[in-house]
Amino acid sequence: METFALTLQSSEQFERIEGVESFVGEDASGSFGLWAHHERFMTALVFGLARYRRTGEPWQYLALPGALAYFLDNQLFISARRYIRDSDYNRISEALTEQLLKEEEMLASLKQSLRRLEEEMLKRLLDIERGT
Repeated sequence: METFALTLQSSEQFERIEGVESFVGEDASGSFGLWAHHERFMTALVFGLARYRRTGEPWQYLALPGALAYFLDNQLFISARRYIRDSDYNRISEALTEQLLKEEEMLASLKQSLRRLEEEMLKRLLDIERGT
């Protein structure tokens, strides 16, 4: 079977995996699969699990908080803020759930901070307007 190379990259990790026979991911339009010699292709992967398989080996799973997938010249490049790779589906599902909860908490905290900043800016603008 024909194979392709998979490059995984994040701000903290970089891996090049040779001998990949198939990749399954999901974007806004749904699930899709890639095999060797696919035509040029680019998409934004959604938050969730993707998987790939090397010839004669079990599936490897990737937990991604969204990513960019780009296939060119028989190479697939996956770029994400971070990723987790594991061959155990249950373990990586738990890691993804944990990661999702942490990101939701961080996002809520960030939104609250932005709301407070916006309120303070509006108060100061009103004070400036009253002073003129």
